[in-house]
Amino acid sequence: MRIGPYSLKNTLFVAPMAGVTDRPFRVLCRQLGAGMAVSEMVASNSLLYGSEKTRRRADHTGEPEPKSIQIAGADPDMLAQAARYNVDHGAQIIDINMGCPAEKVCGVMAGSALLRDPTLVERLLVAVVRAVDVPVTLKIRTGWDQDHRNGVAIAKLAESCGVALLSVHGRTRSCFFEGTAEYETIAAIKAAVKIPVIANGDIDSPEKAKMVLDVTGADGLMIGRAAQGRPWIFREIDHFLQTGEKLAPPSREELYRVLMGHLETLYAFYGEHTGVRIARKHIGWYSKGLHSGASFRHTINQAETVLEQKRLLEAFFTQGLEGLAA
Repeated sequence: MRIGPYSLKNTLFVAPMAGVTDRPFRVLCRQLGAGMAVSEMVASNSLLYGSEKTRRRADHTGEPEPKSIQIAGADPDMLAQAARYNVDHGAQIIDINMGCPAEKVCGVMAGSALLRDPTLVERLLVAVVRAVDVPVTLKIRTGWDQDHRNGVAIAKLAESCGVALLSVHGRTRSCFFEGTAEYETIAAIKAAVKIPVIANGDIDSPEKAKMVLDVTGADGLMIGRAAQGRPWIFREIDHFLQTGEKLAPPSREELYRVLMGHLETLYAFYGEHTGVRIARKHIGWYSKGLHSGASFRHTINQAETVLEQKRLLEAFFTQGLEGLAA
């Protein structure tokens, strides 16, 4: 697959997830098989006028190409400014968020709330496409609610405005993340446009990945929650799609090695105080399903320093739960 001048090694995308897909996570997923990663959403007004913390979300230093940043907003001029800001700071693809269901985003008529106003959608897309000389992609849901599934109409509109690629989460905004993804609407969207369509929603195994591709006819897949604590899911899916065979799950030793490498990048990126706290949720995801994982998480969530966090991790993975008291 190509997005503008960029050729991807495969068509597996890391979904943009607020508070998760920071630069350390994006780089790790790319190393473990993802062909593309989109940054966590950055609000256009916060990016232009906000804090350094907000701007850090758009930091692509050392990230493999192509570098894609997702922006959100409901004002065409401000969204265009945010797009130009990101391109000036290294973004090679601009992704527009019209899929986030969060109240604080929809409450200001951004994210998936925009699906209720196709006229504004057109103004936003035209403004951004005209503002930058890099590919513009779009993330949507299938509609606003069960009675207003206008994903096909929005997809056609996006194509006519010059959007280069469309990713579709198979739920309406009102569904949030409840229920099961509706792949039939993604299939209808794929049949209605010529630009690449990426299917998203509930893809949590190699077998499910193949099923979704078969059912939707999509050009690629976007994986979000299933990659939390399991970033190797991308190589597992890629291998299965290429060969029809399943890879063995990572050993406990490899899991520990990947986790520690991930944490080191978090500490370096955020500094010790913030890095330790952000690391807690990742440790929780990585240790999910492991023997004595719940007791381990309770213990390590009390750790306040990098050294203490690393000591507890080493004890748990090399000595078992009894090593935590050492």
